[in-house]
Amino acid sequence: MSKLIASNLHRRFREGGQDLHVLRGVDLDVRDREWLAILGRSGSGKSTLLHLLGGLDRPTEGSVAFNGDDLFKLPGGKLDRYRNAHVGFVFQFYHLLPELNALENVLVSSMIGSSAFAWPGRKRAARQRAAELLGRVGLAERLRHRPNKLSGGERQRVAIARALMNAPDVLLADEPTGNLDADTSASIIELFRSLHAAGQTIVMVTHDDAVASAADRQVTLVEGRLSTSAG
Repeated sequence: MSKLIASNLHRRFREGGQDLHVLRGVDLDVRDREWLAILGRSGSGKSTLLHLLGGLDRPTEGSVAFNGDDLFKLPGGKLDRYRNAHVGFVFQFYHLLPELNALENVLVSSMIGSSAFAWPGRKRAARQRAAELLGRVGLAERLRHRPNKLSGGERQRVAIARALMNAPDVLLADEPTGNLDADTSASIIELFRSLHAAGQTIVMVTHDDAVASAADRQVTLVEGRLSTSAG
């Protein structure tokens, strides 16, 4: 069963007076519980495609359906809920808040999804879940450390824990090892393997064939079009 279905996706950008046609009719099914890797050179449109799947951007043409609902026909509040509750984002450069410690950075996702009135009643359970997730990614002893006191690999683990905070249906990872050395990259991929083995659906963008080989299926973006590499 497909979790996410992209149909005839086009994305154009206007830059320097020129029309850049980044995606040119992409069709993609993301199956429930699969780990899908999207390969491609820098500038091929991989991140653009991931942003469309996550509802962070809108296509010039085409649609993305989640469990049968067209994301871009949803009212604004429901699209916000999709981004907060149904997908988790992991980025190459972590995007952690420097003034918050690891635990607080993970809690942010839960706080965004709660009203000011509901949060006090949820706070204790949310803090417990955040601590458990940080323990799961190997950071049980680093809860109170701010990002500048963590290594690159540790920061990425905090970002992964944050992405998992709301138990997302789909984890979207944009070059999650792109800013890490080889040994640290391998440890992050092992973490993804354990998440996938537990049933997590993952869509991962990468330019690295070795990283992509860990996934169930690989597809490649070439000049804005998708081709199957393996699967």
